[in-house]
Amino acid sequence: MSQTPQAANYRPATEIDTLMPDIGDPVTAANFPQTLLRYRNDRAAASVGLAGLSDDAWIAHFGRFAPLKDSLPRPLALRYHGHQFRHYNPDIGDGRGFLFAQLRDDRGCLLDLGTKGSGQTPYSRFGDGRLTLKGGVREILATEMLEALGVHTSKTFSIIETGEALERNDEPSPTRGAAMVRLSHSHIRIGTFQRTAFHDDKPLLERLTDYALTRLYEETPGDNPPAQLLGRVVERTADLAASYMIAGFVHGVLNSDNINVTGESFDYGPWRFTPLWDANFTAAYFDHNGLYAFGRQAEAIHWDVAQLAVSLRPLTDAPPLIEQLERFPILYAEAMQRRFCWRLGVEPGDDASAMIEAAVRGMVTTGTQIDRFFHDWRGGAACDGAAYGDAAWAPFREAIAEFTAVPGARDHAYWADDAPCSMHIEEVEAIWSAIDQEDDWTPLHAKVAAIRRVGEALGMTAASGKAPLAIP
Repeated sequence: MSQTPQAANYRPATEIDTLMPDIGDPVTAANFPQTLLRYRNDRAAASVGLAGLSDDAWIAHFGRFAPLKDSLPRPLALRYHGHQFRHYNPDIGDGRGFLFAQLRDDRGCLLDLGTKGSGQTPYSRFGDGRLTLKGGVREILATEMLEALGVHTSKTFSIIETGEALERNDEPSPTRGAAMVRLSHSHIRIGTFQRTAFHDDKPLLERLTDYALTRLYEETPGDNPPAQLLGRVVERTADLAASYMIAGFVHGVLNSDNINVTGESFDYGPWRFTPLWDANFTAAYFDHNGLYAFGRQAEAIHWDVAQLAVSLRPLTDAPPLIEQLERFPILYAEAMQRRFCWRLGVEPGDDASAMIEAAVRGMVTTGTQIDRFFHDWRGGAACDGAAYGDAAWAPFREAIAEFTAVPGARDHAYWADDAPCSMHIEEVEAIWSAIDQEDDWTPLHAKVAAIRRVGEALGMTAASGKAPLAIP
């Protein structure tokens, strides 16, 4: 749920040092010809005590990467492997980004500031280590919309234009370059564990497991730490998969190196929001077989988590790991019900599966857009009943009648708007075109404001305690 954080004091951290030098390499940021501040997320900065930075100080830290006081003295390019479209790749790692700093938020949670487009590293291979400005703008739009819709996501913290002209094969070139910083709950991926297991480094595997449990989940390791960790990852990622579906979001590249062990969504490339509930909708033009299509995302994430289980196998017997993995489908179904009801603004009830099935069938049969459906039926009653008089909606109308509206579900003025706020590809391209052709950032800033209004409207249910994340 989107909420404005309380202003926090700056609390630097260096917890990643406990895993060094085994999971990262010190690197130096690129020296850019220009550092033009284009976006600073002061809402996120307030949560970690950095909103008071002047623009000059902001650029020094997030464009020139001068170290933050008492945090990491030098950036670290993290090492990992991963399955990419189900093919194992041992030749990856942070190729155009690095871990820049660690710090704690207003709740004491350990967070990372990581980069994208900050220069070449030992893992760049043939890449230039750069990010297009369009890629940075797209990440702003993705993270803002997902946060508003209750998805546990990284936050786009900063975008600085670098003055470089980049050549790319998949967009008009030369195109403008940028350095991005994201705020996230760790950059430890499933692929981090895969690399460690690949090298048969059992001591590091134990240290990684302890780090994830104690620093990221803030838990005391029990009798079986690997199974304990896997259980937490299963819980978080099952919820993540459900959150994508309820948001109508397609990540596009759900490789195991793109799955964070905290279950936080991050690293947005060819993402899209699907207008319709279309199980076959894909985001990446290179996903020819639809491996990561809208309706296959839960399967893909579950498969990735199974690779974590395989990586943890040197530390424990198989049965406790299998037991945790087998919880995923049930947890996913529960999260689908919880999150669907949350976005709809109704109390969950004992079993919402039939109601959800009827809603999906109605959307598919009539071609009703996802955002339109949730906007019209907010609180459990259609704002225009005539629009849903088709026989295809009869099962849903009957099912939803059994659900009670959350108090204040439609109190925010947003619900009286004629149309919902959406984030479809046509608008993404229009926002970028204004920047690219006229250097006009007004549409982007207006869209971010509109998206945050959606978050406020959904946040009106906070008093009921029915937040989308039942998992802390």
